[in-house]
Order: sequence, then structure tokens, then C-alpha cells
Amino acid sequence: MSTDYYYSAEPPHSDLLKVQGDRPFNAEAPVASLVEFNITPEDLVYCRNHGPVREFDEETYIITIKGGVDKELKYTIPKLKALFPTVQVVAALQVDPGSYKCAGNRRNEMGAIKPVSGVGWDSGVIANCKWGGVRVRDILAQAGVQPGNAHVCFASYATSCQDDEYYGSSIAIERAMDLDSDVLLAFEMNDEPLTADHGGPIRLVVPGYLGARWVKWLDTIIVSPSESPNFYQQRDYKILPPTVTSKDEAKPLWPKYPCMTSLPLNSVIGSITFTSPTSLYIKGYAVSSPTANIAGVEVTTDGGKTWHNARTTYQEGKWSWTIWEAELEGAAESGIVQCRARDTKDTVQPKEGTWNLRGVAFDAWGVGKW
Repeated sequence: MSTDYYYSAEPPHSDLLKVQGDRPFNAEAPVASLVEFNITPEDLVYCRNHGPVREFDEETYIITIKGGVDKELKYTIPKLKALFPTVQVVAALQVDPGSYKCAGNRRNEMGAIKPVSGVGWDSGVIANCKWGGVRVRDILAQAGVQPGNAHVCFASYATSCQDDEYYGSSIAIERAMDLDSDVLLAFEMNDEPLTADHGGPIRLVVPGYLGARWVKWLDTIIVSPSESPNFYQQRDYKILPPTVTSKDEAKPLWPKYPCMTSLPLNSVIGSITFTSPTSLYIKGYAVSSPTANIAGVEVTTDGGKTWHNARTTYQEGKWSWTIWEAELEGAAESGIVQCRARDTKDTVQPKEGTWNLRGVAFDAWGVGKW
């Protein structure tokens, strides 16, 4: 079957999302809608793809574990469920850490500084979900990891891909084997079977890591001494110096810079509402850095001269996002409000972000206008 056929046969997508690309389908939720929910409903979970979305039968789908292991294993999803305990973790996913987060979240803001390369994303490329699945460490223990292997590579050959023969990523084997890191092969999202739009029937979940490492439609796991050679591990999702301004300039530099794993401390304003002629109600989200949780969020209407503490209304475990709200009195008819997050190690979100060619990891103060 041709790629055009698979695009034409995609399952229906949520009509609540703002489409940023059609083929492949890339779409995000309005951030004002996102911050109304602690756990993101499926129809507000963003879609990030590098090829067609395909549906597969859970009963017959095969996951292979091979490479530097004592025995190669093959599992169907029913067999995984029968052999290993199912665990759940709440995590945030961000496009391109468990929130599901995309590295390109807020890319359009960075692009306003200077043009960047990539899908134009606003601030809705994040989802905080409950993921259910089996621990990768349990599967690797069953296979038997041989000495001298430092990485676990994950791949999907199940659907075609823009820039390589398959989509792949890898993480350090220490991360995969660490019980507290909660790395899963997930077949559930929010207590329901994982749908095709979000990587079903099975995907990788790496809480604390950006979504580019959370391989969808996962079918192959390779224990290896080296990182994945895949395009998306080696020549994308890296932060290049701001002096690199073109793809040609970037080519010799990709091997010299590490792949991104986590994203920086960040906060975003989701909605601003007048509750009286001079009173504002502001709501938003914050996400932590890899080393500390969110301690609080502050807002300002005078460019940072005066800061007001926001209230945290939701935070669940070490991998979730934080939902916050603030009420301000004495507001003018119009104005600008900004927010900044602070973590438990007293790191504060910077006023300005650093431009890079791929438009990733933008972390300047969140901005909203009324």
C-alpha cells in the first residue's frame, strides 16, 4: 500500500484540536481548554506525527526484544498483560517529560524572534495523562541484558516516516532499568485502551523526557552499546548554538551536540478572564525541569517590577504538570500579564529564551494579553 493510501485511511481525529499540519497530521489543543482539566481528556491530547496514523489489532501486534540480550523475545500485548504486572503513572507529554511534552512547544513564540525550522506550535503541545502499561525493566530482566550495553533503542517500523525508514529513539539503560523512573510500554491512557492517534496499541512512556523519545506504535526494542542511529535521535531534537541559522550550517554540527532528553522549567498563561470591571482571573500550567518539581508560579502586569504569587490547584506526583491560578485587582481595560515558574531548587524561569534553529525548548516568561 502507498503512503497516500494510509493517509487517506487514517482514523478520525478530534475536532477540538487546532490543526498545524495535515500530512502528516499535527494538531494541538487550545491552551485555554487544556488548563480546565487536571488530567487531559483524550480529545484534547495533541497529535505529533512524522507519517500516517495507522490502526493495528492489539491481539496480533508483535513487540520484539533483541540485541545485547541473552534471549530474543517476542510478545503480543495480551501476553505482556498476562506475564507482567500493569502499573500506572501520571505523567506529562510535551512535544518534541510524565506529562507528555513536545520539544517544539511555544515554537511560534521563538519564531517571532527569528524564523525557525519545524511545525508551527503554540502552547498547547502538552498533555497530562494517566498511563497504564508494563515496566520496561521487567521485560529487559526477562530477556537478560548482557554486559557492555549502555542504551536501549526503541523503534517503530509499523508506519512510514518522513526522514528515515522508521521512527526511533533511545535512552540510557540505567534510565530504562531504574524502578523510580517509571519507564513503561503503555497500552492504556486515562484508563482506556490507547488509541491509534496517540500511539496505540502500544507506545513507550518515559516520564520526565520530551515526547520525541516516547515512540508510538512501538514494535522493536534493541539493547545496544550505542544510541539509536535514527534520524530523530541523531539529526533532530537537538539544541544547536544560536549562531547556526540554516540547515546547511547545521549538517556538520549534529553529531557534536547531545540529543535532547528533558525540557526546561516553564510556565504558560492559558486564560485571562474579567471577574469584575477591574479584577482579573488568570489560569495556566507549569512544567518542571528534570531535577526539581514546581515550587510555585508568580505573575506580573508591570514587566516584572512587581510579582504576585499564584495558587497551585493541581500537582500529582513527580511527573505531572502543575495547574495554577491567580486573581489580580486594579486591572486596566487592557494590558499584558506575564508568568514565571520557580522550582524546589530555587531555579527561576528566565525572562527571555535562547533562539535556536529547530525552535525547541523555548522557556521565556509566559505572556498573555487582555
